[in-house]
Amino acid sequence: MTYEPIIGLEIHTELKTKTKMFCDCLNDPNEVQPNKNICPVCLAHPGTLPVVNLRAVEAIIKTGLSLNCEIAEFSKFDRKKYFYPDLPKGYQISQYDEPFCRGGSLPLFLSGDFKKPDGDYQSVEIMRIHLEEDTGRLIHDTLHQATLIDFNRAGVPLMELVTKPVITNALEARIFAQCLQLLLKKLEVADADMEKGQFRCEVNISLREKGAKNFGTKVEIKNLNSFKAIEKAIQYEIQRQTQLLQEGKPVIQETRGWDDLKECTYAQRLKEEASDYSYFPEPDIPIFHVYSKTSSGGLLDLTEIAKQMPELPWQTKKRLIADYQLSEVNTDILLDKPELLNFFKETMTIIEQHQELSKRNLSDRAKELAQNYLFTDILGLLEKLKISWSELKISTHNYADLMVYLAQDKISSRVAKDLLAETLISGQNPVELIKQQGLEKITDSSQLAILIAEAVENNPKAVSDYKKGKESAVQFLVGQLMAKLKGAADPKELTKLLTEYLANH
Repeated sequence: MTYEPIIGLEIHTELKTKTKMFCDCLNDPNEVQPNKNICPVCLAHPGTLPVVNLRAVEAIIKTGLSLNCEIAEFSKFDRKKYFYPDLPKGYQISQYDEPFCRGGSLPLFLSGDFKKPDGDYQSVEIMRIHLEEDTGRLIHDTLHQATLIDFNRAGVPLMELVTKPVITNALEARIFAQCLQLLLKKLEVADADMEKGQFRCEVNISLREKGAKNFGTKVEIKNLNSFKAIEKAIQYEIQRQTQLLQEGKPVIQETRGWDDLKECTYAQRLKEEASDYSYFPEPDIPIFHVYSKTSSGGLLDLTEIAKQMPELPWQTKKRLIADYQLSEVNTDILLDKPELLNFFKETMTIIEQHQELSKRNLSDRAKELAQNYLFTDILGLLEKLKISWSELKISTHNYADLMVYLAQDKISSRVAKDLLAETLISGQNPVELIKQQGLEKITDSSQLAILIAEAVENNPKAVSDYKKGKESAVQFLVGQLMAKLKGAADPKELTKLLTEYLANH
């Protein structure tokens, strides 16, 4: 019997606000001192009252607008009752039946696997986006066999996005999470750093007979904190549930964790239903009038928020591919690295405005070279030298000038690569270095003839090897010449002239 997976995701994201969700304590994810950013409100002292952080609401509305969600005119908060040591109230202020955003979809723009024939990308439908508060953080001290609690995170604004159960495989789930993370960063509503726990994913997965309409038994995998974990956990769970069903055993509705080292899921507890949380309207927060469809009422102006929206990542990708004929892979690299994208765009603009290139129709050649060297040499050097983009010293003007020289055939590719490696660290002007070190390509055939004669005279063994039919000897001589010239010659031209010289002597 063949089974098909039905997958839905719940993604929790800490929002980038100055203060917490319901109090004035700082929302500082980089605070290292435990229990510093706390107050009676986020510690749930008796008599304290929550006040909604309007910036957090704006952030969730901004996200909803970018995903074409239906924005609720009226919304409310609810109490979700459950007990954990790091939840000081004994309940969480969340949203149940009237979230801020419903519906919408997110295109899977970070993978060509989900590109449709018309050039657009497949989308994953969204069920809802709501707002709640985060819990504290448990610190397990294995040395003293104790568990400590840091409440700095308690009360931080937490956005939860829930997809519809329409995802069908592990790759689709991973790409969705990556696309959402990139969108939230672009909107500047969240840093969404998975390593810091600011972006956490939970997977709901069930299997059913292929073609069946009813869902199978749902299993939840909690707190996946890497894209690799999302993909591997789903792959493992599909395999585990398939084996159970094939053996005629039931799949238990439960919450499971993910073990990164063993690469398997493990049972944690039986899965709760909504009724287990005893939801009821939060009595200390009145109905939230978000905006008015018929008048100027409401706390937010959706028109003004819409005006502040940046170009969305999938729109940027489509434009970059159209304007610069970039590959899918290279475009995704730019989208993932804002500093790199800015460097790329500034370089392209400088080259386009270069008058000498325009006259000689070399602008396209320079732009092509700039792309190639950026995605291969520059990124390769950053990786090799173990430095970040912020430590890069070469300016866009200097980089563009170097590519212009190369496009005009004034320098060889060897010289360009060497200068790039040098100026990435030093920040020196490569054009000045070319002039100071005499690195412009030598094209005078009479000058090259003199140097070729010297190389032949100084390397009799290589000449003898060539005369005996060893073709590689020519390349040895070319290498000697290129070293002497510091790369300031065309190796193809040198090979041609050297071969002609050897044939006549």
